[in-house]
Amino acid sequence: MRARRVRVRRHRPRVVRLRRRLARLAASLRSRQSAARRVVLVLALLIVVLIPLPGIASDTHPTPRACAGSACHAQPVSAQRWSIPLSGTWAAGTGPETTGDGGTVPANGQGAYVAVGGGLAVVGTGLSLTAYNLEHVGKAWETTLTAPLGTVIVSVRAWQGVITAGLLAPGDHARTEVVINAVTGLEMRHYPAAVFGGAVAASSATTVVIGGTTVTSYNNATGRVRWQHAITRGESWQADGETLYVAEAAGRGVTSSSVTALKVINLATGTERILSSPQDEPFPGTLAMAADGAVLFASPTNVTAYNGSTGGELWAMDGAVPEGTDPATREIDLTTAAGTLVGVDPLTGHVRVSLPAATVTGAAAVYVVRDGVALGLDSGANGTAWGYDMAKGRVTWTSPPLPWPHFFSDVSGLGGSAAASGDLVVVTACMRLATSPGICADPRLVAFNATGE
Repeated sequence: MRARRVRVRRHRPRVVRLRRRLARLAASLRSRQSAARRVVLVLALLIVVLIPLPGIASDTHPTPRACAGSACHAQPVSAQRWSIPLSGTWAAGTGPETTGDGGTVPANGQGAYVAVGGGLAVVGTGLSLTAYNLEHVGKAWETTLTAPLGTVIVSVRAWQGVITAGLLAPGDHARTEVVINAVTGLEMRHYPAAVFGGAVAASSATTVVIGGTTVTSYNNATGRVRWQHAITRGESWQADGETLYVAEAAGRGVTSSSVTALKVINLATGTERILSSPQDEPFPGTLAMAADGAVLFASPTNVTAYNGSTGGELWAMDGAVPEGTDPATREIDLTTAAGTLVGVDPLTGHVRVSLPAATVTGAAAVYVVRDGVALGLDSGANGTAWGYDMAKGRVTWTSPPLPWPHFFSDVSGLGGSAAASGDLVVVTACMRLATSPGICADPRLVAFNATGE
């Protein structure tokens, strides 16, 4: 027994002190206290001494706010997959009105472009492309594209097997689309493209490019044309899987607002057909979106959906604005006149899910919807990323503080930092400012699962 007491005293001093404390306390108890009351008091002391309070534990962190809206509340931290340091010099907190709520952007004033796909997240700025491996979480390669002095990257898109980057030289009214091997980072081909065109489909074998007056499919091995179709210069276009819709206007010019027909091109085979507007009347507004066999036109007053096969009108919604698509749920996301974000069936116009306007206020903004979860980003030094499950009607996850996040989009309707397949979204963020005003000391590329899973 004596040897056992020595071991306890040497290796478990906390238990010994606890026993002494309990003994002193027991001696001070009045004799009229019942045995049951003593047992309860001893158990309570054991809990206090052996289990630290949540706010005291060294590994406990405060739960961040979910978002800025009235329907948001504190949620457990989750969804952030990884963060990787960015190379080069980046600025943060330099908004357009010097309010300090700007995002994390290149300090040289050039734009930054990000794409996710084919197992990579790719960042382009200036003429530099850097690819990060999503599976092993590390830099895959970095390259500087070949181009005349003053040329800059204006678009990055990630496909299975290749990366495509749009390059624009000063004063040019056309761009060059560069195809890069996604494994090695080496340039494969340069193709002519329209400023708001570029690659709409690509693989290791072929690339389909919207040029100034043509849509062309190229063989990447030889650079030769596989098929080609003439289009009207400057007209809008939208892609829906392997189907490309190109507007044809009666005025045959960039100023024409009357779209009388759509060229429908199969991106895999190159077959083409003409989809005329219903009842010989122009489509209202401009070609805004295509998803799941429906084609949407937007005007200042409403959104109207048409059947992509027959051209017949499917449905219309007054005061709505197209925002994007959710590939997993096969829904179109619209903002209503009341400011509500709704997920709509593309073929029927039926509202399946919604996000109240009151949920997103102030500095908060919804960036993209993936698998029914709206990804929100709060700007500023202490912003967070958060996910609002539109079916459940509540915020389901939040991130730790995400200082000066910056998200990305592509005016052509493709690219951006949200993966078209899956729920991964990447943004740039500045974790720590440098002593120089506006310069970021710790710029990072941060990845989230938009669904929180």
